[in-house]
Parts: sequence; structure tokens; C-alpha cells
Amino acid sequence: MQRNTLYYGDNLPVLRDFPNEIADLIYLDPPFNSSRSYNVLFKEESGQDSNAQITAFEDTWHWNEKAEETYRDLVMAGGPVSFMIEAMRKFIGSNQMMAYLVMMAVRLVEMRRVLKPTGSLYLHCDPTASHYLKIVLDTVFEIENFRNEITWKRYSAHNDARHAYPAITDTILFYVKSPKAQFNVVRKDYSEEYLTTSFKNVDENGRHYSLNNLQSPNPRPNLTYPYKGYPPPPNGWKVSREKMEELDRQGRLHFPKNPTGRIRLKYFVDDLPGMLVPNLWDDIQSLSGAHAERLGYPTQKPVALLERIIAASSNPGDVVLDPFCGCGTTIAAAQKLGRAWIGIDITHLSIALQKYRLKDAFGLVVGKDYDIKGEPADLASAVQLAQDDRYQFQWWALSLIQARPLGASSDSKTGKKGADQGIDGVITFIDDAKGDARRAIVQVKSGKVNAAQIRDLIGTVEREKAAIGIFITLEPATRPMHTEATVAGVYHSPVWNEDYPRIQLLTIKELLGGA
Repeated sequence: MQRNTLYYGDNLPVLRDFPNEIADLIYLDPPFNSSRSYNVLFKEESGQDSNAQITAFEDTWHWNEKAEETYRDLVMAGGPVSFMIEAMRKFIGSNQMMAYLVMMAVRLVEMRRVLKPTGSLYLHCDPTASHYLKIVLDTVFEIENFRNEITWKRYSAHNDARHAYPAITDTILFYVKSPKAQFNVVRKDYSEEYLTTSFKNVDENGRHYSLNNLQSPNPRPNLTYPYKGYPPPPNGWKVSREKMEELDRQGRLHFPKNPTGRIRLKYFVDDLPGMLVPNLWDDIQSLSGAHAERLGYPTQKPVALLERIIAASSNPGDVVLDPFCGCGTTIAAAQKLGRAWIGIDITHLSIALQKYRLKDAFGLVVGKDYDIKGEPADLASAVQLAQDDRYQFQWWALSLIQARPLGASSDSKTGKKGADQGIDGVITFIDDAKGDARRAIVQVKSGKVNAAQIRDLIGTVEREKAAIGIFITLEPATRPMHTEATVAGVYHSPVWNEDYPRIQLLTIKELLGGA
């Protein structure tokens, strides 16, 4: 069975390292800059930097050398994808939209390769690019392997549209690799409106039922018999006397008060298998601040949405792959439903959030229950990460002590929304009989460190009324830093009845060593 694994990095080289036909289901919700206007997306590139919302995918939004190189690779490969991408560039031009489609095309080619012949792919997108993505998918997966364009109604109508109808839906494009693809019919509960109109009657046990005719549509002389004083219908009954007696014992017969009336069959709603789920999904609500599962990640989808997809197109033990796994909703749903899983993401923020989610929801531990590939494993690789991107280093460092990044809901490069006021991450914990929440606040430093920073942390702890302050540093802490931390005193735990340093200094080397 596939070992559950999270990969940090660009999903293209990760996918290219995978062997053929390892995944039963792929779900992807790739980043798309949908709030930008068509005027920007289709504007010819002039070389200036435009402010892409999703900085981790900044190259996605520019027709630059990387996009040109990827385009050439696709064209030189020959075949239908080559012809499609060449024609699309002639039509769309060398702009941000085309750069995005080239990025998606080369990855979709790899995704099809790693799918099993019985596998399926669901691509989640919005209407800004869905029509182009459908052309790409038709080419990569072949037209006959298109199954559905699913419309997910995320919201009710709102008032933010002035010159067009309010946008309240997303699109999910469903393709299979071959006609052999597995699919489990999906059903859902009946609506209250359907119950009250079609199953108006309620028995003494609260079961909704309708009354159906027991008369045979054709003359049945052998089934023309009276039952409990009620005369048979002109054509006779639909069932034999033995079957009628069995239905009676089951409480499934309705006897009218009028002795000349007709006995009717009680048809209980809970005998029905449920309503077939159509390609309009209006019964799964988008996440809001009130939802307990919300993590504050900007593109987070509800678990129920992924559970429906996974239940429909995979079976227990199958492998589910999400190459843009974000905060890990696909991974959480796959784990819950007993599937193996693979997740890939280009930000350490994503990997960090998934660590917390898997620990909180399922008690899973890295190394024991699943693996992470691509994270720094030693001090040298940690130093390299800090040099490459200090924010990625910060998110990774916070994950080493299971601290949640501050402002993870922001879509900026920093991961912060507004001023962080000296806080990079937070650990919330319960440490008294009343169950009141307490906080440890965390600062991460990848550059030079000194005692003044510890004094600032002490001030932040006092201002925030936090229990503990934690200072994570790439460089060794100096003696004056340790002195400042010691002077800050201790935090006394009423539950454990022990004292802990109020200001704790931790180096990356110590954390990698198990501190």
C-alpha cells in the first residue's frame, strides 16, 4: 500500500519523479488569480512586475523565459497537446492567461501519466479560465473521457455585483483516464420540501410515507380476493394473499375507515436509497468564519465537498493525489475515508498547516504515520532555505514546535495580514481546571540575533498577556540573550505543578536534534 506522504516543492518535478499509474484519484484546486480583470490577464507582457496575488506561483502569471521554455517543451513533444497549445497561443497571445494555461497543461500531462487506467481527475476552477482548461483537458485526456462539468453553488446571491450577475459558483471538471474508470453512485438525503410534498404522512414512529395503489394494472382473477373485509379492486391486487399478509405484519398497509375503500401500500421514505446527486451541487455550503473546520486558509474547501468526490471515484485503500494540496482538505478527507494519500505543495506554510491538521484530527505523527519529503533535514539545508526565502523558513521553523503561523489567511508573500506586532506564530493551550485558553507566542529569526530582541519579546509577551514567549533562532543565542531570558522569570503550570522558563530560546540545530 502507498505510504502516505507530503511533498514540499514545485509539483512538476515531483510528479515527474513518480512512476506510472500510481494514483486512483487526482483532485486539484490550482491557484488562479481570478479577482484580476480580463484586461490584465490578457495584456501582452511588457517586462514589468505585476502584483500577483499568489506570490509562491508568481511565474505562473508572467509570460517569461520559464513560460516560453515550457511552451517549447510542449510543442516539441508533438501530438495533440502540441497542436492544441500552439493554436491556443495564436488565439490568446503571450500574456498572463497563456502563461497559466501552459503551466497547467504540462502538469496535466504528468497527472494523466500517474493515473491508473481506472482513475479519475477532478479539476476545481472558476469561470475565468474554466473554458480554456476544458479544452486543455479534452486534449490531454481525450474528449470521450469527459464525464461532467459540475457546478458547485458556494453562496447565495449577494450584492457585490454592479454590472453583472453575482458570481456564486465554482466549476469542477470531471475526467477519467479510460472507460474502465470506477465510479460509485452518489446519493444524498431528500430535502424537507420533497418530504413534505411527496411523503406527507407520518406514522407513530415518525417515519414519512406516501400511499401507493395496490391495484393490479391488468385483470388478475387469481389475485382477486377480499382482505380483512375490504373488497378487492376490479383488476385484483398486485400481490398474492401471502405477500399481503406479510406486508400487514410489517405495518405497511393503510386501511381506510370506509369499509368499501381500498387498502393502500405505505411507501416509506427511508426505504428509498436517497436522491441521486446531479451535476449541480447546491447542498454543500462554502466555509465561513463560523465553521469549526475553518483554518483561515484563503482557498480552503469544505471537507464534505472532498468526501463526496473521494467516495464517488475511489474505494478504501485507493491512492488519492492532490498536487496543489494547500491546507490539506483533500488529505484530511482521504484519511477519514480510509484512502492512502499523496499531497504536494510549494509552500512550507501549507505543509505546516497540514502537520497540525493531521495531528489534531487523527493523531498522526510525521515519520511514524506518514512521511514528508523536501523539508530541511539538517542545519545546512535549513540555512539554505533561510537564504532562499525567509518567510518559507519562518513557516517551516514554526512547524517544528507545532506553532500556528500568524495570519495564515493572508494571500501575501509574508503570510501576515497587517502588522504582526512582534508575533510570528502562536501555540494555544489549556493549563487550568476552568479550561481557559492560554497562549505561547513565537518569534523566528533567520539573521543576526542580540539581547535587544529578547527584551522586545518580553515586552510583547507582557502586552499580549501571554503565558510564554518562544524565540527560535538559526544562529546560536548569545550569553546576554540567555541572561535576559533568565531574568524574565518562570511560568508556573497549575496542571503539571512545575515551573517553565517564561522566555524560551531554541535554535534550529537543537530543534532538529529533538529539543
